[in-house]
Amino acid sequence: MNGTGILGILLAYFGVLFLIARITGKKHSGNNAFFLGNRKSPWYVVAIGMVGASLSGVSFVSVPGMVGNIDMTYMQMTFGFLMGYVVIAFVLLPLYYRLQVTSIYVYLEKRIGLRAYKTGAGFFLLSRTILAAVRLYLAVFILQTYVFDAWHIPFALTAAVFLLMMWAYTHKSGVKTIVWTDLLQTFFLIAALVLIIVQVAKGLHLDLPGMAASVKQSPHFRIFVFDDWHTKQNFFKQFIGGCLITIAMTGIDQEMMQKNLSCRNLREAQKNVGLCSLFFVPINFLFLCLGVLLLHYASQNGIALPSLPDDILPDLVTNGYFGFAAIIFFMIGIIAVTFASADSALTGLTTSICVDILNISQYGERKARKIRLAVHLGISLAFILIMLIFRAINNTSIIDAIYMITSYTYGPLLGLFAYGILFKRKTCDRAAPYICILSPVICFAADMLLNAVANYRFGYELLLVNALLTIAGLYCCKSGKTDTHVITTHKTDEPIAASRTTTFSISK
Repeated sequence: MNGTGILGILLAYFGVLFLIARITGKKHSGNNAFFLGNRKSPWYVVAIGMVGASLSGVSFVSVPGMVGNIDMTYMQMTFGFLMGYVVIAFVLLPLYYRLQVTSIYVYLEKRIGLRAYKTGAGFFLLSRTILAAVRLYLAVFILQTYVFDAWHIPFALTAAVFLLMMWAYTHKSGVKTIVWTDLLQTFFLIAALVLIIVQVAKGLHLDLPGMAASVKQSPHFRIFVFDDWHTKQNFFKQFIGGCLITIAMTGIDQEMMQKNLSCRNLREAQKNVGLCSLFFVPINFLFLCLGVLLLHYASQNGIALPSLPDDILPDLVTNGYFGFAAIIFFMIGIIAVTFASADSALTGLTTSICVDILNISQYGERKARKIRLAVHLGISLAFILIMLIFRAINNTSIIDAIYMITSYTYGPLLGLFAYGILFKRKTCDRAAPYICILSPVICFAADMLLNAVANYRFGYELLLVNALLTIAGLYCCKSGKTDTHVITTHKTDEPIAASRTTTFSISK
């Protein structure tokens, strides 16, 4: 494979992203542009861009690879995604727009209290930092293995260069830039997926009807599992898990909702979510079809597949089985999803730390901007460190690892929001941090016990169990005392440093 050519594509791609950043940040580069895009982002641009950010390199590599082990049962989770987006559009978005917040976790302070607010923001920071670094690790690892190792470039240097490139085009205007760069990256992702499928079909000498027949007749063309409650692939576990994961990883995730909040109004944000959700079923179906075709090709040609599912697509493509064109398309797709997922996380985490933890609205615009830039750089360094750690310990399918991490860390966050929305009962704010820490610990212990006693392991339903334990704990900690707290929120038409104060009563 021509590593120099791949490097040329990478540099040209970055050049386009940097040009977009220069254009979008020419007139607006303040904190309000960085955090909310001045609330002027076109809804359809946000919708398409969110597809690439949500899928990431994990889907690009892991979803085709998982077909060999679990067939096409991942589609059950995809159907659950659609239900999750309904909840986001008609429950969460109206709430956020009514509150006119920069950070969605301000809702927890208004509904429960300051400690719940800080706990929720803390769980988001922990979860998203780990997950974003893992996603970025996958893409960088692929490029390192198939390009940079040949030049004896250390993995740490490759990771640092990627983060520096992302920092360069996001540090100035943040969300205002990302909604447009993500649009471009989503286009390249989908185009790369379709073109790789075409190249694989050529290798199998199949036309479009032939491809459809090959997938349908495959022993791996199994989508629904209703009869086995012990397996993680049971329909109800997958569907409910997909719904809750979407709510957790999008609806109560600052990174993803920040783009929705940059739309002009609630109606446009809802149209954005609706359009975005329509992409997921066909795109994930294509990823799974690609996995089936890859297995068919390997079987037909007597090719020994790698032991790790995540290595199947990269191994077959980069070894030249489908021609040099497939290699180019694959690398473009990986590069696109690398930037699409990581740049959004970088911006979302910067926003949460600045607004939720450091409360930079108390400072002037100039000082707040300096703090924001320092936080932005600090998160980039944290990404590099976590990537190095994950490189040393990873031994499982990355997409499975991501969703299991999500179940433990997003569960309490989901429980906090669910309690605030579903119950009017006041709870003890002081107990919220302890409940949110205890719930994952109980889930882990229960998983170990059930495995030892009944040979049952939690699947993606762990997210639901975790959230229910958090809700139960909050419900039991009834508060008879009401305090008045002062919360700072931000108008949509003024910079982040300018604010108005709202006073209200919450339980303590």
